[in-house]
Amino acid sequence: MNIEQLSWFKSSYSSGEGGQCLEVATSPRTIHIRDSKNPDSLHVTVTPATWVVFLNLL
Repeated sequence: MNIEQLSWFKSSYSSGEGGQCLEVATSPRTIHIRDSKNPDSLHVTVTPATWVVFLNLL
């Protein structure tokens, strides 16, 4: 999947107060994570299994 085709949404763990926010985009084989204040910068790509481990740490 091309990065331009991803549908980004703000993480439910991000506050609406303009602080530190993450955006997430999912595809069948990868989860993409980026800084919402700098969407054109590099982003992190992880497997769904890694994403589940990360969420369980919160």
